[in-house]
Amino acid sequence: MRIAILGTRGVPASYGGFETFAEQLSTRLVARGHDVTVYCRSHYVSPRQLEYRGVRLEVLPTIRHKYFDTVVHTFLSALHAALASKRYDAALICNAANAPFAPIMRLRGTPVAINVDGLEHKRRKWNWIARRYYLLAEQLATRLSNEVVTDARVIQEYYQAQYKAQSTMIAYGAEIERRPDRAAVRAWGVEPNRYVLYVSRLEPENNAHLVIEAFKKVRTAHKLLVVGDAPYAYEYIKELRARAARDRRIIFTGFVFGDGYRALQQNAYCYVHATEVGGTHPALLEAMGYGNCVLTLSTPENVEAVGEAGIHYTDANDLASKLQRVLRDGALVSAYRQRAQTRIRERYTWEQVVDLYEDLFARLAHQETYSKNDLALRDAETAVRGSDNPSLRREDERAQHAYFSALTSAGRAKSESGIDRLNSTNS
Repeated sequence: MRIAILGTRGVPASYGGFETFAEQLSTRLVARGHDVTVYCRSHYVSPRQLEYRGVRLEVLPTIRHKYFDTVVHTFLSALHAALASKRYDAALICNAANAPFAPIMRLRGTPVAINVDGLEHKRRKWNWIARRYYLLAEQLATRLSNEVVTDARVIQEYYQAQYKAQSTMIAYGAEIERRPDRAAVRAWGVEPNRYVLYVSRLEPENNAHLVIEAFKKVRTAHKLLVVGDAPYAYEYIKELRARAARDRRIIFTGFVFGDGYRALQQNAYCYVHATEVGGTHPALLEAMGYGNCVLTLSTPENVEAVGEAGIHYTDANDLASKLQRVLRDGALVSAYRQRAQTRIRERYTWEQVVDLYEDLFARLAHQETYSKNDLALRDAETAVRGSDNPSLRREDERAQHAYFSALTSAGRAKSESGIDRLNSTNS
């Protein structure tokens, strides 16, 4: 199949969760024999880079602004994809904000799924206009796409309750590995198992300030590594640094990707997750897959992802208390590390995720093929009915009936196979 992925900053991943997802999905689909194109933003991926691990890259410009970066780029990407010399069999648009552009590709005959992400209208970084836009975009996603994809049961239930919309639930994935590497983490001034790790975009709803305040109350020689940044949150990041200024144990690393990021994850003593808005968070799953004892803010989405394989907290005081206990109890940490990796192995491997998306794209491509064949059959039927030759009419009607029956049976078998795989994996 020819598949297009739109709505992310691009690959290779150099920013956040959607980019990691796009990289994992696209490269693994290519390995399975599919032709995949990822649309990239020119200020994240060089226009001279045409391919990455077999994935075609289409690098387009955008308006580099907090409110226009995503939507302008996706609009241009949808136009480019719709005007491509060869039609895509299926497309995935990431982020509900990009829903208004789905019809551009659908007019060309490309079926579109939208991964709506989390509930962006709840993020404090947006002004009231952006929040209203996100609410509208959520509704449009359910009406303008062929299929809505949610990444958590909580988000799936929200779309069902709010918009009476069915969706396909496909979470994100994670790799399973833990490899101690002292040299790899010393660059950050830490030793293996001697630091607490926090990873996120540094925006208010991700609660880095809560983690910093909690850690300042903990008596320990361990350090806190705050990994991440944000392009449009200068004032908040300035506030975070001010909060941490008198505690030399707190280290800001900025963005870290690739081998450096994996090393930081695999050598941490424990991992703190504090995000309060969104669906399934890739960094949380990665921390579990890399064998971390995770402490997570007790939101429905986070609890759904972690289950009993992690420790839940409610506020800064609760986190400080539980961090203190974890830092004193190595046996407890070891037990939660094993639980975390087991949960990833059972529910969140990338192969499972790619299986589900492959089924989704095949189902979308089949719907489009079926639609076109159905129209052709109706045109032929109209022509035959208008014929004055009774024998020709009977012969063509029998042929149409046989063809239609075969097409329907094949479509039903394919759809049932995909649904069975979805149910067995998500149960």
